[in-house]
Amino acid sequence: MQLYNTLSAKERAALIGEAGQERLTISFYKYAHIGNPRLFRNHLFVRWNELDVLGRIYVAHEGINAQLSVPADNFEAFKDHLDSISFLEGVRLNIAIEQDNLSFLKLKVKVRKKIVADGLNDASFDVTDKGVHVNAEAFNALIDDPETILVDMRNHYESEIGHFKNAITPDVDTFRDSLDSIENDLADHKEDKKLVMYCTGGIRCEKASAYYKYKGFKQVYQLEGGIIDYARQVEAGKLENKFLGKNFVFDHRRSERITDDVIAHCHQCGKPCDTHVNCANEACHLLFIQCESCARQMDDCCSKGCKEIHNLPYEEQKRLRRGKGASNKIFKKGRSPVLKFKS
Repeated sequence: MQLYNTLSAKERAALIGEAGQERLTISFYKYAHIGNPRLFRNHLFVRWNELDVLGRIYVAHEGINAQLSVPADNFEAFKDHLDSISFLEGVRLNIAIEQDNLSFLKLKVKVRKKIVADGLNDASFDVTDKGVHVNAEAFNALIDDPETILVDMRNHYESEIGHFKNAITPDVDTFRDSLDSIENDLADHKEDKKLVMYCTGGIRCEKASAYYKYKGFKQVYQLEGGIIDYARQVEAGKLENKFLGKNFVFDHRRSERITDDVIAHCHQCGKPCDTHVNCANEACHLLFIQCESCARQMDDCCSKGCKEIHNLPYEEQKRLRRGKGASNKIFKKGRSPVLKFKS
């Protein structure tokens, strides 16, 4: 029984191009008790591999977090399979605003301790005692209320290219970092203010809302479906769009444009730009914002040092990397002294 990918990303991309079929980029999550995550993982891999599903899926005892790409022609079969699983029947699917047939190139279903790394001891509070879920219309009304504090539950590199007007955007590297930081900053408003949170698709707010209620916040709300579903609801209902810029996403697209506003800047020259790239030097791979002009000048690299290495013969690059671990810059998401205009 095949429980692994047999094609490389390059081979898969070629097949997708030859097939000429439209694919849908989808995300969903569900907190639920899964007794045997590994068995469940194997079940998903076998069935989804048959449907040509690609993506990154995390399974844990606490539930599932999925970001994937499915052929449009197989969507109904995929949805039927989800509905055949008791706790996933009718689960909300966030379908991407901007589609890209190459958003994912492999099927990766991994067993993790948690579906989102939050650093919390779930046994210490009731994770089911969540905040109030609100749709786009109610969300807009809430954030217009002067008694509301609006908080972005994402990381600095996500909110840098797009966020809601007047939102608090914590300067953090991880979701785990944001939890205590936000509580400390808002400690004086647990009783008198409405705490309204949002994230990409809703999963981080799901856990955070329960945590903040446990920590004493009396009025806790979260945007149902996150930014992805907000954009869809705004368009369908002709509502005022209070988001600015792009929504960062965790696939090959890296972002979806929600509005025409460009609120970020190239990290190398400072010009308005909101295009995330990875440094072309394979020993670096730093995520940063780079405009087209700097990309040409720097050969898609983050620094002169990386440019020099990138222009070496490939075998020489491999020799220089041999025996060295992955650069810490890979995990710093735009934090590097070589980026002069990183805000």
